[in-house]
Amino acid sequence: MFFSAFTLGCKLNQLETEAIADSFCRNGFSFLPWDSLKKNQNDSGILVINTCTVTSMAEQKARRVIRKAMREHPKSCLIVTGCYAQMEKIGLEELEGRLMGRLFVVPGEAKDRLLDLGRFLSGNAADENPVLLRRLIASWLGSHADDKAVGGISNAVGVGNAGGAFRFVPEKFFSHSRAFIKVQDGCDRSCAYCRVSLARGKSRSLEANEVLKQLQALERREIAEAVLTGVNISQYSDSGMSLPELLEFLLNGTGKIRLRLSSIEPEPELFNEVFLRVLADKRIRPHFHLSLQSGSSAILAKMGRPYSPDDIEKIVALLSHIRQDPFLACDIIAGFSGETECEFEKTYTLMEKLGFAWIHAFPYSKRPGTAAFSFSDNVSGKDAARRVELLTSLARKGRLDYIQRWRGREVEAVVEAGENSLKGMVQAVTENYLKVCVDYGEEKAPAQGSLIRCRIAEIAETGSYDALACYIRPMMPVMP
Repeated sequence: MFFSAFTLGCKLNQLETEAIADSFCRNGFSFLPWDSLKKNQNDSGILVINTCTVTSMAEQKARRVIRKAMREHPKSCLIVTGCYAQMEKIGLEELEGRLMGRLFVVPGEAKDRLLDLGRFLSGNAADENPVLLRRLIASWLGSHADDKAVGGISNAVGVGNAGGAFRFVPEKFFSHSRAFIKVQDGCDRSCAYCRVSLARGKSRSLEANEVLKQLQALERREIAEAVLTGVNISQYSDSGMSLPELLEFLLNGTGKIRLRLSSIEPEPELFNEVFLRVLADKRIRPHFHLSLQSGSSAILAKMGRPYSPDDIEKIVALLSHIRQDPFLACDIIAGFSGETECEFEKTYTLMEKLGFAWIHAFPYSKRPGTAAFSFSDNVSGKDAARRVELLTSLARKGRLDYIQRWRGREVEAVVEAGENSLKGMVQAVTENYLKVCVDYGEEKAPAQGSLIRCRIAEIAETGSYDALACYIRPMMPVMP
């Protein structure tokens, strides 16, 4: 029987999907990439859709994916989970219509229970009989409908007393060549536009010793790089240990594995002496993604963000000082309630001044349950879309300028796709987050997951990667 999954949203969702896929495959299921499912339309399998609720567009896409999956895979069971499932469980269940029994909605807070579903189905001889499969899934989910005691389950999978939120520890990654470690979940802020804190709950952190244990296990397997991720890793806290101290602890407890951070908040108190010293370490990837949201002091205050445009400038200057031309990226919400043309111009001007290598700009959409949902000074969808396009054009220019500055320079990179992707070439992601196509010449092709050195040669003319690069030498063995 096959298993497949579709993920929307953040790197944390991606990690959790990887862990669910790994658990199913360790219990006898065959993993199929989502884009290859058309070949198996008449087979019986399990499809998991891990949803996001950050924007209305993410929810719309989730509904389209669900409807299409139900239509094209009549013998398979669909399990919808994630933040959207947490916030709108009943509404998603109604998508099934009269086709009863094939769609199961698992709220995000219960997502970790899917880590045990594969073992349950395997132990109950779920075969190619779609009716039996539906009954078994319904039985499993029904028996755990009111189960809140996930902490006891976590002890069985070796994550100490971390709880169900931190059970997502895959042994194998199906869609990524770099490993991910979930160190934090939830958020203690109540930003006016965001309902992720409503879906994910309060901030909680994985014990530092457990983070180190997972990282050391990856290093023993010769994994080249690990990404530390969470909803808001800037709020990491364990027995007085904050994110800067955690990073220092991890570097001291390992010898060679590289670390990359998911997005971080531009909060002045976070960027203290310890944090800057740690970020200067060569094993920390020079790639920093800042959750800015706006460059206008008035809009930042209205959003409930705890920093100013001046703080943003200072933090960018600090990051640029401790690392040589790091890849700096940011998130910007365009068209937030009350954002006039003047306020948007302040954001655009700041982004242009700081020269980000990438800007992830997206239009604001009202989210039920948030403070901004009741704001009446709305920006038209047309104006928001225009502002997104202006910021995206600026982002494209920033990326090209950044790649140009790195021509002729050597970088480390993790191989993402092996020699079969392009003849004589492999695809890789550099330490400073450039997607490169590496010409390995007469050398043996570096394998997927290996750490190499390469030289940036020129900007690529295709949209699938940023630059062409020349292979220099391998650095670490291949990821198993």
